Amino acid sequence: MDKIKFGIFGLGRGSGFYDGVAANNGEVVAVCDFDEEKLKKAKAEHEGVTTYTDFDEFINHEGLEAVFLCNYFHEHTPYAIKALEKNIHVLSECTSNISMGEGVQLVRACEKSKAYYMIAENYPFMKFNQEMRKVYRSGVLGKALFCEGEYNHPIISQKEIAHYCPTSKHWRYHIPRIYYITHSLGPLMYITGAFPKRVTAMPVFGPLNAENGGGDLYWRLPDRSAVVTILNDDDSVFRVTGWSHFGGHANTYRVCGELGQIENLRAEDGKVLLSFNAEHTPEGMERVSSYEADFEPDAKEAAEKAGHGGGDFFIVREFFNAIRENRKPIFDEYFATTMASVAILGHRSALEYGKPYDIPDFRKEEDRLLYENDFLTPCYHSDGSAPTIVNTERAEYVPTEETMKAYDEAVAAYKASVTEE
Repeated sequence: MDKIKFGIFGLGRGSGFYDGVAANNGEVVAVCDFDEEKLKKAKAEHEGVTTYTDFDEFINHEGLEAVFLCNYFHEHTPYAIKALEKNIHVLSECTSNISMGEGVQLVRACEKSKAYYMIAENYPFMKFNQEMRKVYRSGVLGKALFCEGEYNHPIISQKEIAHYCPTSKHWRYHIPRIYYITHSLGPLMYITGAFPKRVTAMPVFGPLNAENGGGDLYWRLPDRSAVVTILNDDDSVFRVTGWSHFGGHANTYRVCGELGQIENLRAEDGKVLLSFNAEHTPEGMERVSSYEADFEPDAKEAAEKAGHGGGDFFIVREFFNAIRENRKPIFDEYFATTMASVAILGHRSALEYGKPYDIPDFRKEEDRLLYENDFLTPCYHSDGSAPTIVNTERAEYVPTEETMKAYDEAVAAYKASVTEE
C-alpha cells in the first residue's frame, strides 16, 4: 500500500494528527501556518517536512495528494475550493461552510473536481457511537423514530477562555452556539443514515457573568445553547443541541426505534444501555442490558492513542480508505453541507423563536440556486469583513465596539497578571 502524501494547514489543531496519519500509512510532507513559531516547531520535530506560510505555495508542493484544513472554524471553504481545483483531496475540520452561499460554492467545486472531499467530524467514531450504529444497522431496534444528541462543553476558567477566545474578533466570541452542531448531529446521521429536511430551534437564554462563570472574562453571547428539532427524510425526528454551556461536560446520544432503544450512559465512558419492549425482545437477548462498547481489534491500539475518544484516528482512516478505494467518503460534501445548513438555518429559526426552515438538498441545482447569493455570516473574517447577521435574538447582547473593547482589555489584563505570577 503506497503512502499518501499529506499536507496540514493550521498547526494549532492540525499538529495533533501526525500519529494518526502515520498509523494509517500516510506521510506528512508539508505543513502551512501563518505563525512562524509553529512552523519552526514542526520543522524541528518532524524531519523532512516542508513548511509554508503561503497556502497557494503549500498546495503546489510537489507530489501533494491530500490536505487537512485545520485553520479557523469559519474559514475553511475558500481553501477547500482552491485545493479541489487542483484535484487535491480535502479533509476539512468542522464546519464545512459558514454561510449558505459558501455551501453552494463548495458543492459545485466538489462536483467539478477529480478529488474527494470529507468533513472531519470525529464524534461519530467514538466507541459508543460505533456500537450504536452496529446495533441499529442490525435491525433489532426497528426503524428509527426519535433520536437525541447533546454536545455539552462548558468553557469556564479564565485560562480556558483566554486561550480559546483570545480577542473579541475571534470566531468563538461571535459564533452562535447552534453553528457548532456537528458533534451532536453528525453521530445521529451516521448511526441512522437519516438526512435532515426541516429544522426549528429555540435559544436557551442564560448570560454568563462574573458570578456564574469566567470571572472578568466571559463571552457576550447570552445563549447557553439552542434546542434544535429536525424532521428527516425518513420521517424520523432528531432533537439535538449546538455547543452547549450548561450542566457538566458530556456527549450523549439516544436512538429510539420501533422495537427498542440504545443510548450511551452519562458519566460512564464507553458504556451503552440497550433496551427493548418486552414483546419485542430478540431471542437470546436480555430485555435490558448495559455493557462496555469497544473498538474493533485491528484499530483498538491506534484509536486509544488518538484524541476525541479515538475519533481523530478514524477520520484519517476513513479519508485515506476512500482515496485508496476510489470512492466517496461517508462524510462527503453533501453530508457536510447538510449539517452546516441545519446550523445556519436553525440559527435563523432561533432568531425568530422557532420559525421552521426547509433544509435544501445541495445535490439539486434548483435548491442551490435558492442560496447561491446568501453569504450572511455571524463572524469577523481574517480579511477584516464584519458580521452580517446577529449572533443572538437579544438585541441588548449583540456585540458593540464598547463591549468588544472591554473584552479585549479584560483578556490583556488577565494575561498580564499571569505573566507577573
